[in-house]
Amino acid sequence: MFRMWAKIFKDNRMLCDTVIENEDANLNRTRKVYNALDSVCYQFDLSRPVWLDKNIAEFKRCSKVRFHQDNFIDQIDFDYLELQVIEED
Repeated sequence: MFRMWAKIFKDNRMLCDTVIENEDANLNRTRKVYNALDSVCYQFDLSRPVWLDKNIAEFKRCSKVRFHQDNFIDQIDFDYLELQVIEED
């Protein structure tokens, strides 16, 4: 099972969070991450953030990434969206 925890923060406080699960063993890790991100954006009614090189490096290093205003085309009313892989098989 693959589980990703998504959290929205503003002023160092968590405004909302969700956990996305994916049990499809046929998908690779990258596809699972992108599917989870799509689900998070749908649940939080957000545009999909742009993965910059610094985001990719951070995610590879610690399975955790933060998306700030510079990752979104639309204006956001929070400080950042954080994604963290909490379970992988």
